[in-house]
Amino acid sequence: MDSHPFRYKDISAKNNTLPKRGTMLSREKLNDYLNEIGEPILLMDGFDEACIGLSQRINEPMLAVYSYEKMVDLLVERDGMDAEEAMEFIDFNCVGAWIGERTPIIVMPIEE
Repeated sequence: MDSHPFRYKDISAKNNTLPKRGTMLSREKLNDYLNEIGEPILLMDGFDEACIGLSQRINEPMLAVYSYEKMVDLLVERDGMDAEEAMEFIDFNCVGAWIGERTPIIVMPIEE
């Protein structure tokens, strides 16, 4: 049975919640949505297309959630990095960053 309530499953492509490859989700659209819900959210510059949603636990601030794989793909496609360079950049500058309690979440795949 695959119904564990804390299992992460990226269904953004299935439900068309994000634009197709090559189309950037604009910061303006993200900000419009955040203004509608009335929550201050910290976003990462340059990774709008890799934002897959928001997360919140009881009595905690709402956080932006990014896909590590989509971040790597973005740096490879947009900035011409190879995958290893992209992962090193993300690990050092994003995963390794702490900007306070509103620091975004980066979801990483489980390697089999």
